[in-house]
Amino acid sequence: MTPEKIDAQSIKLPPVKAKALKLRVSAEDKVYYGFVYAFTTLLLLLVLYPIIFIVSASFSSPFAVSSGQVLLFPVEPSLEGYTAVFKDSRILIGYRNTLFYTVIGTLINVFMTLICAYPLARKKLPHRGPLMFFFTFTMLFSGGMIPNYLLLRDLHMLNTVWAILIPGAISVYSMIITRTFISTSIPDELLEAAQIDGCSDFIFFFRFVIPLSKAVIAVIAMQYAVGHWNAYFNAFIYLTKQELYPLQVFLREILVMNQIAANNIVDPEAAVAMQGLADLLKYSLIVISSAPILCIYPFFQKYFVKGVMIGSVKG
Repeated sequence: MTPEKIDAQSIKLPPVKAKALKLRVSAEDKVYYGFVYAFTTLLLLLVLYPIIFIVSASFSSPFAVSSGQVLLFPVEPSLEGYTAVFKDSRILIGYRNTLFYTVIGTLINVFMTLICAYPLARKKLPHRGPLMFFFTFTMLFSGGMIPNYLLLRDLHMLNTVWAILIPGAISVYSMIITRTFISTSIPDELLEAAQIDGCSDFIFFFRFVIPLSKAVIAVIAMQYAVGHWNAYFNAFIYLTKQELYPLQVFLREILVMNQIAANNIVDPEAAVAMQGLADLLKYSLIVISSAPILCIYPFFQKYFVKGVMIGSVKG
């Protein structure tokens, strides 16, 4: 048979056995994998048990919590802690304000980060080096709390939502991660091809850069959202109106109001009951304040590995 007449179907290759494709694992590898699995399982238990304990304690009775009966599962299941928390109308106000600060603040943060990172990712940007120096300089040095307070006072931003949203509108660390992601993931040839077709930088940014940067956008958005959700200090310094307080400030007030002073203890049984309710409120407040973030985190998890690893190399 000549080479011209050779047909691919006429050539019969021996079937490849599935067992031959399996990699041989040595005894050292088995020991190593066993150690890794054991260490990972132990680390998982160390992280998971406190969460389970807090949730179980929040659904237990005050006496069971104060007496230390709760170990893994709820003891004497009760909703007394959540009932006591939600009876306070400030919780709903705090939730409303925190949701507003988190959503609007995250949008501002992501937008500011992207419009700053994209130009700095362009290698032909004039004075790119000095601009990066000014940004990184702010990571090490700042004016301090008192100058920031005086600045917001002179700008008439105290006791407004802008006192929470505008300061810290951009994180230099997140900007550097985003800049590195754009410079390493979006080739310059794509920009050149788009410019040949008459595409401007504005159109290229919104039609190419943003859709191709979903991974890093999800990462920085999650980081900004968690920061806004847990924000406490700025509201404590810049706000005095309770209708503008975020959830964390209200939670602090509730915890402080339920603390028991030693000179106020008269009836030991009443003191034990009050201490049990105070401990129960702590666990209930932790669950209430952490549940929204824990619920939305799984939806962003698939972007974290790609976004963080690609943007982790800063240059």
